[in-house]
Amino acid sequence: MKNNTKLTLKIYWQHTKKYKWTFFTIVFSVIVIRILNALVPIYLKNFFNILTVGGEKDLLVPSLLHVLLLIAIANFFIWALWRVATFLASILESRTIFDLSNYCFSYLHRHSFAFFNNNFVGSLVKRVNRFTRSYETTLDRFVFEFLQMFVEATLAIGVLFYVNKWLGIVMICWMVFFVIVNLIFVKYKLKYDLQRSEADTKASGFLADTCTNNANVKLFNGYKKEVSRMWTLNDNVRRLRLFTWNLGQIFEAVQGALSIVLEVGMLYLGIKLWQKNLITPGDFILIQAYVLNVLLRVWDFGRTIQRVYEDFADAEEMTEILNTPHEIVDSPKAKTLVVSKGIIKFEKVSFYYHDNRSIFKNFNLSITPKEKVGFVGPSGAGKTTIIKLLLRMYELSNGKVTIDGQNIAKVTQESLWASISMVPQDPILFHRSLMENIRYGKPDATDEEVLEAAKLAHCHEFISEFPEKYNTYVGERGVKLSGGERQRVAIARSILRNAPILVLDEATSSLDSESEQFIKDALAYLMKDKTVIVIAHRLSTIMKMDRIVVIDGGKIVEEGTHEALLKQKNGLYRKLWTLQAGGFIK
Repeated sequence: MKNNTKLTLKIYWQHTKKYKWTFFTIVFSVIVIRILNALVPIYLKNFFNILTVGGEKDLLVPSLLHVLLLIAIANFFIWALWRVATFLASILESRTIFDLSNYCFSYLHRHSFAFFNNNFVGSLVKRVNRFTRSYETTLDRFVFEFLQMFVEATLAIGVLFYVNKWLGIVMICWMVFFVIVNLIFVKYKLKYDLQRSEADTKASGFLADTCTNNANVKLFNGYKKEVSRMWTLNDNVRRLRLFTWNLGQIFEAVQGALSIVLEVGMLYLGIKLWQKNLITPGDFILIQAYVLNVLLRVWDFGRTIQRVYEDFADAEEMTEILNTPHEIVDSPKAKTLVVSKGIIKFEKVSFYYHDNRSIFKNFNLSITPKEKVGFVGPSGAGKTTIIKLLLRMYELSNGKVTIDGQNIAKVTQESLWASISMVPQDPILFHRSLMENIRYGKPDATDEEVLEAAKLAHCHEFISEFPEKYNTYVGERGVKLSGGERQRVAIARSILRNAPILVLDEATSSLDSESEQFIKDALAYLMKDKTVIVIAHRLSTIMKMDRIVVIDGGKIVEEGTHEALLKQKNGLYRKLWTLQAGGFIK
């Protein structure tokens, strides 16, 4: 997996800088907090030096109280600035996470149909959630840990240099060595964190896939097999997780040893300097306070930098998606498609799904205004691909597709889709109410318009039987409805949309004969005054089409009316019709 840490940070910063004044106020507050925090040991040094001066105690008390007052003031400002920093951080993070979530959502949905066919829904959801969660932890660690460590360490080194240069030199050498060791370690560990994250995503995707196909798991006795595969995937996650945790434990041991070396070493150096009267007893308080502060900070640094890289590993997969250009985009000068007649033309179209799988070569087809055309042919002949190319789900290899003379590659995708109503073979509904699902065809439709479309599609009959009527939720992908009911909802949605071009892809395949007869008038109403393309395996559904086009091997092999095609003795259409009519091909 490619390391996109720099790109992740770039995306985070692009969204953070929208609130730059909030961000810089937080940074300023934290810097001042650490400066004030660094002053407290200096005051404590003076406090203990006063105690060791000797003389009348009553005369020393005012000086001690003065120092105590300064410590109290410093701590008050530290407390107040902490409240400001944490309050603003909550505002900044909530707003930026909101922006990032919307950005991921909008960018994700601009990817092509092929992209979603190649990715598990569950894994995509997890990637988005990890990406936004990673921002929150990254910002917290930068502001409240890395920034504090840097400021406090810089001040500590500066003060120790002022007390005695050797104290400063030892501290700075130790810190440089410590940071280098940390960076080497986390970079080594990162590749395993990426592997763990990828393995976790695979396990999540598998879980989502099996949940979606739970009926197949049961009916095809796949329970034991799927449990075994899930066990294998989870075990891989467990092994990688344990390995990365063990790496962290090993480094903590190394880090602890380095901390002991610093603490004992600095006090030993202090003793030597005190022997030479180069520092005072109060300086020991100063040394110990700074050493402890630095140790706490750098100890957290070691843990934090590991966690930051783990967060980057979690964000990696979503960053990769955000860095993947959209396959199909509007051209820079794309215009809005205007459909006045509904003339559709495929001109010298060539299309390849893969380099070695050709579907069409120099394919030509013209559909006249408001013509009803049926496409038939064997499975894999290219019928559904024609629809996909018309909807611009894929880019052509060569040639062009035009609607009323406008190249669909040079109009906006939104205007193209707005001009076409699609009733697919297996309609998928949102887990929303029936009212919302039907209204999706025309978002500004009134309730009365929705009801009228439902009645025309003969949805109203079964919807009225539900306790909650049109407010009934249909379940994920519409699983609470039968196939025929979903099909009728899809037809109602298309009636409401009323686009000038209509595509029916096996639109009656989920209906029994009675239901099919039941909605023939709905389909007739839906097709009125429109250019219509119908794909059908059940040939009885296209008998009355103006023209039937027979596709085989990506080519038009026959075309004409139902009656004309039946007259061709060795024609493919006649063979298909004979089969479906209950006869046998001799």
